[in-house]
Amino acid sequence: MEEQPNNPLHGVKLTDILESLVNHYGWEHMALKVNINCFKHDPSIKSSLVFLRRTPWARDKVETMYLHLLRKKK
Repeated sequence: MEEQPNNPLHGVKLTDILESLVNHYGWEHMALKVNINCFKHDPSIKSSLVFLRRTPWARDKVETMYLHLLRKKK
């Protein structure tokens, strides 16, 4: 397995990313930042995972939000 020391997303599961964001921001704030229905209407980790795994542009936005959260915590 190749090491990626400069990639903060390396080895982080999408489930962990979502749980961190929900715990920090909450679904309502996440829906304002990333305008997708799975965050706005009856949100859940499971439904969000299904959507994000199928939709690269939305996953990119969620990963970017997570990177901002990591920078904010430092």
